[in-house]
Amino acid sequence: MATPQGTVLITGSSSGMGYATARYLSEQGYRVYAGSRTPETLAAIASDALTPLYLDVTDADSIAKALEGCDPIDALINNAGYGLVSTIEEMDEVQMYAQFDVNVFGALRVAQVVIPQMRQRRSGVIVNISSFLGKVGLPLLTLYNASKYALEGVTDSLRHELHPFGIRVHSVMPGFFDTQFARDNLVLNPRTFAKDSPYRETVETLAPTIVDQINGGNDPQEVAELIHRILADDTFPARVTAGDKAARFIPMRRELSDEDFERRVREYYGLEEG
Repeated sequence: MATPQGTVLITGSSSGMGYATARYLSEQGYRVYAGSRTPETLAAIASDALTPLYLDVTDADSIAKALEGCDPIDALINNAGYGLVSTIEEMDEVQMYAQFDVNVFGALRVAQVVIPQMRQRRSGVIVNISSFLGKVGLPLLTLYNASKYALEGVTDSLRHELHPFGIRVHSVMPGFFDTQFARDNLVLNPRTFAKDSPYRETVETLAPTIVDQINGGNDPQEVAELIHRILADDTFPARVTAGDKAARFIPMRRELSDEDFERRVREYYGLEEG
């Protein structure tokens, strides 16, 4: 995208980073389609430049219907996602599939719809909102971690696939941000949070810390402004962090051995050795 203006589709726009990005880009002269399963939550910021759309990333028909009559998409922001809080032992297959269905397969479904438009025009930008937890493992967030690791792999491979067609593909890896994520987008497995769970000590140590860090995290406006810079700059790096936690952990992950890095993470989060 050679100029700041263009048509942008954002998934998961009802709150947090998606909401902030939809509002901000519309204010910067973009034509924004703000996708959400609850588009009524976007009524306060709807305008000639911002159109709320009902869009469920787990439903291919919903995606196709949402984009009927829309202007050609210049940029896709794959932001929809949630976090399952559960141990591997205590989760079931429905929970496993649902986590990947939204966080990974949902991004792929939407990309499949917009890529042909971009390929024919030989231009476009895809920004996948990943997480610093796409590079840093934590207990209880194993499936969320795995989905973001997968999204990082998709992003890297897709960048190669689409490079010949002039389409840029980027990853944004936020740390913890003060959004509705901890309140609305963390799904707790009752078995893991039961009093008789064998992982009770880990839950009592880690879960309150994670929630506090999310609720006390960075302002989602930072991500909105970062995405704006990505769209406007053809030379922007392929992968970028956002927020304090990502800026701290991602460079450390590159510099340390696996063993040393895991020791640092365990120390930071007060997890027992062993």
